[in-house]
Amino acid sequence: SAPLLLLLPLLLAVAGAQCPAPAELKTVNGTRICAMFYTNNSPYYDQCCGGKSLQVMPGEDQPYLPYAWNNDISSLVVGTRCELKVWSKKGKGGNTKKFTSGAVPRLQEIKRGLLFGDWNDCISSYYCKCN
Repeated sequence: SAPLLLLLPLLLAVAGAQCPAPAELKTVNGTRICAMFYTNNSPYYDQCCGGKSLQVMPGEDQPYLPYAWNNDISSLVVGTRCELKVWSKKGKGGNTKKFTSGAVPRLQEIKRGLLFGDWNDCISSYYCKCN
C-alpha cells in the first residue's frame, strides 16, 4: 500500500489540471460552449490545454477544419451534457471517435485503433451537440 500512497499526490495533481472543467465552458456573456480545442499539451497535466484555443458552439458541424487547426489539436474539453464526434480525415472520413463531457488533456493517450497511433494532431473534422 506504500506505492499507492506515493501516487495519491500525483492523482490529485491530475484532477487539478489547467484544462477547464466541462461546466466552465461558457462565453463571456454566459452562452454555452460545446467544446474547446487547444493546440498544446504537455507531459505535465497541469500544463495541458495551452497554446491557441478554439471555441466549438453547440450544433457546430465542421467537415473541413480551418487550415491553421487541421491536424493541430492536442487537448480538448467537452462541455456538460455535450458530445463531440471527430474524424481523422477531412470531409468526415477516416477514423472516428466520440468524446462525452470531460477533459482530455493529452490526446496522445487516446488510441485511434490497433494500428493507427493516437488522436494527437489528428482531428480534421468534427460535429458537436449538446442536450
